[in-house]
Amino acid sequence: MALILTVVDAAVAYAQDSTGAASTGGGTQANDYAGAQTTGASQYGHRSRHRRGHHARHLKSGVGYYDAAPPVAGPKAQIVNGLAYPPAGAPPEVVAVIQAANKIVGMPYRYGGGHQSFHDSAYDCSGSVSYALHGAQLVKSPLASSDFESWGDTGPGMWITVYTNPGHAYVDVAGIRFDTSSADDPHASSGSGPRWRPLRHSNSGYDARHPTGL
Repeated sequence: MALILTVVDAAVAYAQDSTGAASTGGGTQANDYAGAQTTGASQYGHRSRHRRGHHARHLKSGVGYYDAAPPVAGPKAQIVNGLAYPPAGAPPEVVAVIQAANKIVGMPYRYGGGHQSFHDSAYDCSGSVSYALHGAQLVKSPLASSDFESWGDTGPGMWITVYTNPGHAYVDVAGIRFDTSSADDPHASSGSGPRWRPLRHSNSGYDARHPTGL
């Protein structure tokens, strides 16, 4: 039986079904980034079931990976109530990074947070990026922003790009940004810490790095 959910319905279901930090991020970024609400019936056929099976077989369950947020129509991820939803057809690694990042949305900022262990009570910029990437096993241990300058391949990726310099790091995933900084975020919520945000107007001053093939 096909599962038909609007993006908003999915957000509500996610908040009810998930535990941990993700539930604290609801309601902070509203539907402003979501665009038109569309039904996802076409995304839940054989292809999606096969893709979810592919996730389970070929991706280890990273720190934050779990198959919760359903895909949305269109070429870009969408932000609904602070959580990100991957675009239909995104590679499984991209979905895993989004799902991992969702688990720490709303956590507070702390310098050095997320560096002793992926599991922490607060995260800094590179700790947040590391946590998200570890969801797809793209990093084996937390990296500092300066470490990301030599991580992966040079330049922007098709799906995932880490922008980094010695003082700050953030990651663009499928057309949205995961960042502890509210720069260029017109709907920035109160408090600090990892949040999904729109892309920056300019990435000047940062080195662009991406995982091979993504």
